[in-house]
Amino acid sequence: MTFEFKLSFDRSVKSLSSSTKHEVKELCLHLIDVLSGDKALTKGLGLKNVRKNFWEIRKGLKLRVLFRWKGDHIDFILAGTHDDIRQFLKRFC
Repeated sequence: MTFEFKLSFDRSVKSLSSSTKHEVKELCLHLIDVLSGDKALTKGLGLKNVRKNFWEIRKGLKLRVLFRWKGDHIDFILAGTHDDIRQFLKRFC
C-alpha cells in the first residue's frame, strides 16, 4: 500500500497548533499501521466513508483527517474540523 500527503493536507496542517499537529501525525500513522496490517482497527479511529472514494478518520469530536482511498493508494487531503471537511467536499466533489 502506498501513501501520499497532498499539498492541500500540508497547508491545512500548517495552520494548526503544534499540539494539534502532533495529534494529526499520530492519527495518520495509526491509520497507516491499521491499513498495513500492523494494528487492528479500533472503534476510536472513527473510520467513515463520506463520499465514493473519500474517507475520514477522527480524533475526538473536533479533529478529522480526510483522505482518498483508491485500490492500494491513499492520498491524505485535509486535516481540520467537521466543517472544514464538509466545505472541502462541497467545493471539490
